[in-house]
Amino acid sequence: MSESSETTWRTYFGFSDTYENQDDVIENIIDTARDSGYLAIEGPCGTGKTMASLTAASYLIRETDQFENAIVVTPVKQQRQQFVEDLRVINSRVDDPLAGVALVGKRDLCPYGREDVFPAGSSVQERCEDLREATAELVGEDSELHVNQQFETGEPSPSPEPIPEEDRWWDPAKGRVLTENAQRDPLDENAEPLHTAGRTAPYPRSQPTTTPEMTESGNRQLYCPFEADWYGRDKGSPVTFNSGDNHVVTTEELLPNAVDMGTCPHRAMTVLMQSADIVIGNYNHLFDAASRQLTAPILDERTLVIIDEAHRMEERVRDLLTDTIGYYTVKRAKNDLEQILRPARQGPQNKRQVETRLAVNDVPFEAVETAEEFYDDVIGWFETRVDDELRDRFEHYGSGLSWGSLPDGDIEIPLRDPSEPEPDEFTRWAERVGHGGDTFRMLSKVGLAVEDALEQMGSERDCVCTAVGALFGHWWERDHVEYFREIGLEYSEKDDRDVDEPWMSYYNASLVMYNCMPSQKIGDVLDEFGGGVLMSATLEPLSIFEEVTGLDELATDEQNPRVVSSRTYDLPFPEENRASWIVDVEAFKKRNRGEPAVENTNETRERYAYVAREIARSQGNVLLAWPNYSEAEWAAGRLREEIDKPVLLDRSSSHEETRALKREFVRGEPNVLVTSTRGTLTEGVDYEGDELHTCAVFGIPLVNIGSPRVQAVQHAYGERFGTENSFTYALTIPAVRQVRQALGRVIRSPNERGVRIVVGERFVPGALHSVYEYLPQNEREEFVRMKPDFLHSQFRNFWNS
Repeated sequence: MSESSETTWRTYFGFSDTYENQDDVIENIIDTARDSGYLAIEGPCGTGKTMASLTAASYLIRETDQFENAIVVTPVKQQRQQFVEDLRVINSRVDDPLAGVALVGKRDLCPYGREDVFPAGSSVQERCEDLREATAELVGEDSELHVNQQFETGEPSPSPEPIPEEDRWWDPAKGRVLTENAQRDPLDENAEPLHTAGRTAPYPRSQPTTTPEMTESGNRQLYCPFEADWYGRDKGSPVTFNSGDNHVVTTEELLPNAVDMGTCPHRAMTVLMQSADIVIGNYNHLFDAASRQLTAPILDERTLVIIDEAHRMEERVRDLLTDTIGYYTVKRAKNDLEQILRPARQGPQNKRQVETRLAVNDVPFEAVETAEEFYDDVIGWFETRVDDELRDRFEHYGSGLSWGSLPDGDIEIPLRDPSEPEPDEFTRWAERVGHGGDTFRMLSKVGLAVEDALEQMGSERDCVCTAVGALFGHWWERDHVEYFREIGLEYSEKDDRDVDEPWMSYYNASLVMYNCMPSQKIGDVLDEFGGGVLMSATLEPLSIFEEVTGLDELATDEQNPRVVSSRTYDLPFPEENRASWIVDVEAFKKRNRGEPAVENTNETRERYAYVAREIARSQGNVLLAWPNYSEAEWAAGRLREEIDKPVLLDRSSSHEETRALKREFVRGEPNVLVTSTRGTLTEGVDYEGDELHTCAVFGIPLVNIGSPRVQAVQHAYGERFGTENSFTYALTIPAVRQVRQALGRVIRSPNERGVRIVVGERFVPGALHSVYEYLPQNEREEFVRMKPDFLHSQFRNFWNS
């Protein structure tokens, strides 16, 4: 990078001095993005990745013609806030601040949803969409809503982009009629006003309706006055970037200001997003089809992408690409069709009317009957297949004692051998009973025709038949290596025992299309944009990260190859402030440790109990991370009997409970916290100052390799990256990244001191199935191997030095 360019980016840097590697990070991001490429960065805490990426983005947006905006995505709420704060710091130092907005979902912004005043049984998302559709009908230019002279002459608020007259299908004056009606509240002058986010909206708590005098028909129509206000402002927003601290708007500013002005906060956020230089969101805003409906209008080849915590991307995108079809949702789809079929079967004239309505979508009546038969057959297959499986697995299930025989956890029922990517059991059953590809492919079209016909008949039914039909179409068409089919039973015990099958009292059942290979989707999405950076403290080995995220395919694309480069930065804090040890004991594997029971005193467990005791007794707060919560519970039980320090146990629990446990751990006298390496207290959590002195990770935290879906993932990775790499790519390397995330909690600033420990011979170089080679070179050089007997003296030497 030239000297003049370096000076230019420094005008956007938020502080007077950079960290040790920050100059190099910024310049690499800029150089790679200028080549329309992607840069993968491993940089530990202290690298300054957040500020570096925002500085590079600011320079690229303001000083080049290549990029118009940037989108930041991170799965960690704390990190989203860090991006907000760093952007505000940048804006405080420049004359022309960059416009920034942080995205959140409708549930966090809907005033009615926040105050829980929607009817019982309605989700915020569903109720919001219903009210939006009703409001859109009322404000349409051709609607029957009357507009008096007062509103014909009113001027709407300016929208961020002038809307061409030919594109405006709504009448702003009608929007203002509706908001005025809600404010006047002619039905109940004493209605309680809606209070939320510390502000009082100009509308009542209950959703208003139109009055008979407002329309030709005289019907009352429920609508959303917040939505109407948005139309009344010609899709503009009274909330501006000036409302935010240093030109960056978050929920804290957006919500109260929008409520005050009576406009929809979510719509106001969307308006700001369309004009923003930097948009801060989560992975859904890039990779989830539904969320992309919000961000798609602003994302294109002139967008810079910043993906934070990129080591999570594979797993997160896999979850987003996984689809489920619930048992009760199939029943709802069948009931949707019966709303058309039932009256049609009551007489020839009714049937002709239904046929006419269906013909608009080129769907014959017989196709609806076929779809109904299909859903009915699926419901019967579902009930029988789950019942048979549970009878085979659990001895007392069929004896009338099901409540004592079923586990209180989720169950997987695979529909094919995970290592054999062949058509699944459900698909083969469907073909045998006469439901082949033609049936699966037509279901979505049938659903759309039925929904349209019901709407013509005046039905306000919330239909699912189109969406369910589309999912069954995917079930038929999708690849069997990339998507693994199974039945998922989600534990959800119900009070109502009046069910058709005993299992329904305990589980919600779904057909699951589990995504095994997200790399193609990730690569396709990244290819839509102008370039960017993917960063985390734990991406190594970077060559494998590039393979499993599709970056290497972008680089080797024959028609449009993209630049893909990578950098690894060392921990910049003083090395003398940390000790890094490998405790050499036999591997902590299930076959040699046995079950985590109190009575289990085999040699391996006793050796690990000794190591845990030696580490727990050391100075200050100690975090012990085990492969899973069951092992953590065993370890905590042993430690409580054997040491004087208080021992806290983390379990799989709510976010609030986890936060409370963390607060208890870091305050007062030194404590020991025992948790799972895959838990929420070992990643994305800051322990500052003296809050954490030592972290030890016991064993390799592999996911349950007995799970059929995990085996299917391993097989898919073998198909894509070679059988010899399948276990390493799919399981080992993600587990090692979890280990490194936990160890990264210890040293978070230059003045902190602490000890990082890994326990087990699989961390030892040259050992059988060693993971040592998957650590970055600098970490390998720091870790010192020792036997357990030396722990006490090494702790004493380190803390006394």
